[in-house]
Amino acid sequence: MKSWDERIVVVTGASGGLGLEMARQVAKKGGMPVMLARSYGKLLKAASDIKKETGISPYVYELDVSDERAVKETFQAIYQTVGSVDVLINNAGFGKFDMFEDAKMSDVKEMFEVNVFGLVACTQAVLPHMKEVGEGHIIHVASQAGKIATPKSSAYAATKHAVLAFANSLRMELEGTRVQVSTVNPGPVKTDFFSRADESGEYEKNVAKYMLEAHVVASKTLQLIDKPKRELNLPAWMNVGTRLYQVFPSLMEKVAASQFRKK
Repeated sequence: MKSWDERIVVVTGASGGLGLEMARQVAKKGGMPVMLARSYGKLLKAASDIKKETGISPYVYELDVSDERAVKETFQAIYQTVGSVDVLINNAGFGKFDMFEDAKMSDVKEMFEVNVFGLVACTQAVLPHMKEVGEGHIIHVASQAGKIATPKSSAYAATKHAVLAFANSLRMELEGTRVQVSTVNPGPVKTDFFSRADESGEYEKNVAKYMLEAHVVASKTLQLIDKPKRELNLPAWMNVGTRLYQVFPSLMEKVAASQFRKK
């Protein structure tokens, strides 16, 4: 296993929120963050701040993960310029909460393009290289929403459910290799995610006391690199709820109805 000062960690959606926090913590550990996002200006500012704080200058690449051609070209550039990718953290994603009958199909399609197809494209871009060198780790940031679908999040939950299914299949395909696959399934995290997901602000207000701190989720996610495991579910008590839901779905939908309708 490589030491942190030898590791190259690619993080998508790294211009803010959880992705930025993970890139920052990678640099604090001595690793080399490679930051990908659509907003190049924000990336440059974030990378500059990380360099001032840690002395490490991250690589930055402007990338819309929903653009398959751009994904291929960007990762080719990374391998040519930075080196072999040790860890890919598929963090890019967004949600839009609406009653399904009111949802815009353009929003639904965009969520699948970014949350699912973008994640798949980035994974396919690194996988052959990881198998060739005989090691690597792919970490998908999914969501508890992929396990418990709630009202007003049908499309978003469907994308995260797809991520979990993809990860589970890929993990079995890679059995016998030294390429690890993990998923991180957090509940609500204090980031700007909700500025688009719920413009009314009601959901964020209703779940404020349950929200996770981004630095905590980032720290626990990076721990998977040293101690790989199948899934990281945060917070632990919420995962208890998801397990009960999987066993007693009808009962849970009745008992927890008010919680499911916090949006």
